Amino acid sequence: MKRKKLISAGIIVVVVAGIIITGAIGFYMFNMPHRNVQSAKTDYQLTATALVAEYLENAGAANEKYLASDGDSKIMEVTGTVNKISENYAGKKVIILKGENDKAGVSCTFNGEVNVPSLGTTVTAKGEINAGASYDTDMELYQDVVLNNCTLVN
Repeated sequence: MKRKKLISAGIIVVVVAGIIITGAIGFYMFNMPHRNVQSAKTDYQLTATALVAEYLENAGAANEKYLASDGDSKIMEVTGTVNKISENYAGKKVIILKGENDKAGVSCTFNGEVNVPSLGTTVTAKGEINAGASYDTDMELYQDVVLNNCTLVN
């Protein structure tokens, strides 16, 4: 009888320790510092037209080149003409950089305050790439390249 109590107590200790360790790891992962995109080295500098064309020609190769499964995707500086200005659901400013005859553009989401340029202005945005351009055959529309954590480069 005493042995069963010791085994039960041991199992409870192991389960409680597992819960505490799992919680601590989750807390650390949730609160770990994020990469500072603005001070990070730029991996690629190109135009919105060139980036969109690269994705539309060969999305697999472009994803291999720019996106990383570990979350550290490439830091891009993309130059293009401001085609659209909006806000996302979280109230962050979003601008679309797009060439005159481009089928898709580059969507740049800004974290903080930004002096939004006017439509038709050519600007360079620096950000972390999260998704590439594509064509959705079901909806018959082009999806933009997505850059997050953007800032405007002087």
